[in-house]
Amino acid sequence: MPKTSPKTQLVDAAIAAMETAVAPHSQFKVGAALLTKSGLVITGANVESASYGLTCCAERVALFKALTAGERHFVAVAVVARDEGGPMPCGACRQLLAEYAPQAKVWVADCKFPRRIRTYSVKRLLPEPFLLLT
Repeated sequence: MPKTSPKTQLVDAAIAAMETAVAPHSQFKVGAALLTKSGLVITGANVESASYGLTCCAERVALFKALTAGERHFVAVAVVARDEGGPMPCGACRQLLAEYAPQAKVWVADCKFPRRIRTYSVKRLLPEPFLLLT
């Protein structure tokens, strides 16, 4: 049996995470999987609130879990949902990826067609992020 690529494995992990989404209002479930430089995969799913501003995207859930576990170096993030072409990260997720995972590849797929994976760089998704001067 052929070995699956890291891209395929990460998309599959995001699909599994999508099943844990809490989306009672929109029914739009999103899963994300973040690959660390050390090879660890950390997943997240969207969680909705009746007060939509309190809703948190799958990408941010995965990133927050990774950061609070001490991870700081990221290779890629996969984002999946039942959405033609796959769900694109929102502006807030793009900003956080630019801050904490600027070198990561972003892999996006529709869970119905998980091998049709679109690849982006964080820089392409958010070419001029807000960053603090250090």
